[in-house]
Amino acid sequence: MSAWVLPDHIADVLPSEARHIEELRRSLLDTARCYGYELVMPPLLEHLESLLTGAGAALDLQTFKLVDQLSGRMMGLRADSTPQVARIDAHLLNRPGVTRLCYCGPVLHTRPGAPHASREPLQFGAEIYGHAGLEADLEILMLALDCLKVVKVASPSVDLADARIVHALLKGVPVEIALAEQIYAALAAKDASELSVLTKKFPSSSRQGLLALVQLYGDEKVLLEAEKALQPLPAITESLSNLKWLASQLDGAKVSFDLADLRGYAYYTGTRFSIYAAGASDALVRGGRYDEVGAVFGRNRPAAGFSLDVKALVGVLPARPLRAAIRAPWREAADLRVAIASLRAQGETVVCVLPGHESEVDEFRCDRELVPRNGQWIVASI
Repeated sequence: MSAWVLPDHIADVLPSEARHIEELRRSLLDTARCYGYELVMPPLLEHLESLLTGAGAALDLQTFKLVDQLSGRMMGLRADSTPQVARIDAHLLNRPGVTRLCYCGPVLHTRPGAPHASREPLQFGAEIYGHAGLEADLEILMLALDCLKVVKVASPSVDLADARIVHALLKGVPVEIALAEQIYAALAAKDASELSVLTKKFPSSSRQGLLALVQLYGDEKVLLEAEKALQPLPAITESLSNLKWLASQLDGAKVSFDLADLRGYAYYTGTRFSIYAAGASDALVRGGRYDEVGAVFGRNRPAAGFSLDVKALVGVLPARPLRAAIRAPWREAADLRVAIASLRAQGETVVCVLPGHESEVDEFRCDRELVPRNGQWIVASI
């Protein structure tokens, strides 16, 4: 095998795409900062028990593992940043009130999350800790939508769900972890036949409720149908009411519901959302409430957030036009260097052409050049 061949679903990012990714990263972080979210930078590598504590089997299977040559302990390369941010909130910050945090960094997956997905996403996310009310759920959803608006994602649509509905239907039913995962997968795939087989020994009320979920997706009428089809359990009634309220607050956004949607990480405990856009084969954003995520770190408090892959985001956006650059000759003249430094200080890109390379085309496609005129260096159109 050639030494330059990369592993499957791992790729270099070349200049034009890298520039686009970096511009998006800055825009996303600036948008989060406008909402009051503080940037944190958790490490890519952690002791395995810290990285995976309470994260669930799905995250365990997605995590690359290795041995630390210094301590001999098992280490993991993060597959998701949310548990790390929860650790920071619980142990390093330990603030008594609301804490808003954001991050953007690479994560690594043992397997791609979708057929053409990267195993090295650039994960951007935001988390709000310390408020149990729906106001936090709404804020995090509005921030996600504003992030997509800032980077000019056209006509995003929001799909709402609530993890408590399935949890309520399974409450009191002895279900092993492996069976629960099969049930979640069948619900996500809308596979009523498989779900019927998996739940054949369940109590009738739970079984019928789970089977009803397969059909409960679509517009706001779904909530009315759910009220009729599902048991009037307090958790289900509250969940449906919360979903209705959230949808009512999203003025101008296209909203749908999928009460069987359990895709994503297992730590979600309440309202969930996925945001889709034209050109994307899967959800661009996933988020919701995960109140239990900090419990394993000794601080169980309310939490909600979302994450997205900046690389996947680039794939659904048109290429951004290059900002025009200025070409300058290569000379040792002090006045030329002063002129170049002045332009760069103003934010201009100035590319010095090395001797013998005057005919080459560069990434920035300069449309102006520095030329001498009347004893001064001026910028002229090419």
